[in-house]
Amino acid sequence: MPIKIPNQLPATNVLESENIFVMTEHRAMTQDIRPLQVLLLNLMPTKIATETQLARLLSNTPLQVELELMQTSTYVGKNTPQEHMLKFYTDFEHVKDRYFDGMVITGAPVEKLDFQQVEYWDELCRIMEWSKTHVHSTFHICWAAQAALYYHYGIQKIALPEKLSGVYPHWVVRRSSMLMRGFDDCFMVPHSRNTTVALEDVMACDKLKILAVSEKAGLYAAATEGGRQIFITGHSEYDADTLKGEYIRDLKQGINPHVPENYFPNDDPSREPIMSWRSHANLLYMNWLNYFVYQSTPYDIQTIEPIE
Repeated sequence: MPIKIPNQLPATNVLESENIFVMTEHRAMTQDIRPLQVLLLNLMPTKIATETQLARLLSNTPLQVELELMQTSTYVGKNTPQEHMLKFYTDFEHVKDRYFDGMVITGAPVEKLDFQQVEYWDELCRIMEWSKTHVHSTFHICWAAQAALYYHYGIQKIALPEKLSGVYPHWVVRRSSMLMRGFDDCFMVPHSRNTTVALEDVMACDKLKILAVSEKAGLYAAATEGGRQIFITGHSEYDADTLKGEYIRDLKQGINPHVPENYFPNDDPSREPIMSWRSHANLLYMNWLNYFVYQSTPYDIQTIEPIE
């Protein structure tokens, strides 16, 4: 089934070139089914790239998804043309009275700041609180996972001695979780972050279950019982060249970064990286949409039960 995205969104041409069935708003008006309503709060500076990556993954299921894009109103990014944001994005004031089957909150390059120092922290807290009563399942990525673990459960992030950047092996530790259904025992995931959360802090919270970990990257996936809240610390949505772009950017800024680990063949940045995480990225989002959104969301989404 297709993913429904706004008319003329740049992702449309990219996804259609990859033989992904995209349905624009005009065509969707002729459909007589109940599609899944998914809200994407995009906090990444590279908004067009991020919305394309996530639309690609959310489309790879038999389910029809209507994707709505949201930005913060208390902080306006400078890396995406304003005409794009005005045309395709809404804000919290325009969705706060609605209900959604699922929501994705992306990462953001603000890890080195205390949470309260982030310009849109208060707004994000309002959105995360609202998600407990208006969203059936919320999927948090990277910094958003750390922010949500802190907001909902008081788990503090920890600064790393140096940036974690690369593609790392991970292991499933809770095979009974439907989010991990079909995963290999060992699977690869990209990470790009300066902070982490301690496994023991997550284990100490009786409302959270650890699903997958990495020896080098630490916690990868955690969730509440039933999957109403899911926390993913890596970037399974990244394209093959995303880490390469970040590495080149940091070089130009004089940061002198380490070469991303396990990414370029023989760790040689002059060679094209090999994408070793595509299948598990697709499986992750397919499992989330199927088991934690579609299978358990009410047909009338206004009857979503609040999270205690």
